[in-house]
Amino acid sequence: MTPILTALLCLGLSVGSRDSVQAGTLPKPTIWAEPGSVIPMETSVTLWCKGSLKAQKYVLYKDGYPETWEEQKPLEPKDKAKFPITDMTSVYAGRYHCYYESPTGWSEPSDQLELVVTGMHSKPSLSVLPSPIVPSGGNVTLQCGSWRGFNRFILMREVEGQPSWTRDSQRAPSGEFQALFPVGPVIPSLMWTFRCHGFYSNTPQVWSLPSDPLELLVSGVLGKPSLLTQQGPVVTSGQNLTLQCLSDVSYDRFALFKEGTSDLLQLHGRQTQAGFSGADFSLSPVKSSRGGQYTCYGGHNLSSQWSAPSDPLDILVTGQLSYTPSLRVHPGPTVAPGENVTLLCQSLSNVDTFLLSKDGAADASLRLRSKYRAGKYEAEFSMSPVTPAHGGTYRCYGSIKTSPYLLSYPSVPVEILVSGSFGHHGPPPTMSSPTAAPAQGPSWYLYVLIGASVAFILMLCLLILLLVRQQRRGKCRKSRDADPEPKDRGLQDSSRPAAVAQEETLYAAVQDSWPEDGVKLDHWQNTQDEDPQVVTYAQVSHSVSSLKWVLATPLSSLSGGLQDSEDRQAEEDRWMDSQATASDAPPDVTYAQLNHLTLRQKTSASSPSQSEEPPAEPSVYAALAIH
Repeated sequence: MTPILTALLCLGLSVGSRDSVQAGTLPKPTIWAEPGSVIPMETSVTLWCKGSLKAQKYVLYKDGYPETWEEQKPLEPKDKAKFPITDMTSVYAGRYHCYYESPTGWSEPSDQLELVVTGMHSKPSLSVLPSPIVPSGGNVTLQCGSWRGFNRFILMREVEGQPSWTRDSQRAPSGEFQALFPVGPVIPSLMWTFRCHGFYSNTPQVWSLPSDPLELLVSGVLGKPSLLTQQGPVVTSGQNLTLQCLSDVSYDRFALFKEGTSDLLQLHGRQTQAGFSGADFSLSPVKSSRGGQYTCYGGHNLSSQWSAPSDPLDILVTGQLSYTPSLRVHPGPTVAPGENVTLLCQSLSNVDTFLLSKDGAADASLRLRSKYRAGKYEAEFSMSPVTPAHGGTYRCYGSIKTSPYLLSYPSVPVEILVSGSFGHHGPPPTMSSPTAAPAQGPSWYLYVLIGASVAFILMLCLLILLLVRQQRRGKCRKSRDADPEPKDRGLQDSSRPAAVAQEETLYAAVQDSWPEDGVKLDHWQNTQDEDPQVVTYAQVSHSVSSLKWVLATPLSSLSGGLQDSEDRQAEEDRWMDSQATASDAPPDVTYAQLNHLTLRQKTSASSPSQSEEPPAEPSVYAALAIH
């Protein structure tokens, strides 16, 4: 029995000695990991244990292993030791603590260090309810979920020294495993960026890949920007689409948010020449997932303070439903200002909401709930009263309530023409729709421009006609003033009808003789102060013949009037005799008397004497010489 007792006594002393070393009487060391305790797989990490300057060795223990995990000699100045891990895997994941040994015994154990390896499973998703845009002092709920059936989820804030939160997972009605993390109150002075991981309860230090980062934006602190698109709110699948966020505040970055999602696309801001800052968010090519309501925000670097949200912008994607509605206009496409017009959109397919859009309109389209009538779904869009702003091309679409931003194919376009609308200024257009009527498009300005142009052209034409008419009237007046012949002839006609008839006959004969040849007329006339026997010559030159007019006017004074009718008839008979004599002569010279009566009456300062005799009647002779 003595050997057995001796062996037991030695074993007891040995165990007691080890327990004494583990319990220790020296201060406990410090343990930490570089670069951190959460390490992606296949990367390196170093564990450090720091103790006393009198330490002779350092020992590393891992929970679950009864033996020493690793021993290291101290590094100068002997107050610490390092335990490197060159390739992190799940084998190294776990809880560690360390000791050091000195000449006086073992130290107390260090605090535990939990070394985690990540990337061993697929990443979960992280979203926020109701929105990643949080007003200052508000509260939100972060949701981490995965389809892999993780037992637990852990939420980490990307700030050094911030704690993490762990929650047991629950299975949602959709079948996804998820955990909810309440966060708040959110204040602008802190950064609010999060990630989450999933893991199984039997391997708590083996985590999945991290989720995509989620940043909470504390909004309403700065002025809101504007969100717009050059392509318009109604787009087709496959086309290019760019949303522009602009602000007169010099923001360093901009964020685009789609309602109902946790997506928050951020871009660095750019400065424009007009003094604006902005960012262009490309959503090309358009697909069904792009449909939705968007807002944008502006912010500064290294700050969680963001602007108030922009006005929302709806992006509607057409061609996502298989049917095509029809569009009709009542009473017709051409209407006068002030009348009432109704656009009727119909479809045989099931439609929850009809949408009416106008080409070129920058604002959102009009929506109306459909009504089922006579086997068709329909909606009536009324315009009352019609103004020039209503003119344009319209199309209608259908949508269902589960996907309000996905539309059917467009109807055949209908163009509304507002007749006689130039210069019309009526009351603002109203339409029977929950939303506002379409804004005045380019057609209003086109009508005004056309009206002004037509009015200007009409005024110019009228002015030209007036000028031409005035010029012609001036020429006619000058012609009458320069040629008193018709007035004298008129007097002669009234006094001597027979002579006038002969004169007109000769005038016509002479005029018809050379109608196409050039004529030169030289006229000389003596003044009234010369000899009483005044002779006036008129020569008409022609390339073949010449016509000489000799006007002999005996200036016998008039006493009481013209000669009696018998004297005039005798004179005309003599003229006819001379004509007959001339016809027997050679045909070189033909004489014709033109009775040209010029009535003149001279008045003198003294009254005329009774003895003065009236002058003889003037006579006009024309000699036609043919060479």
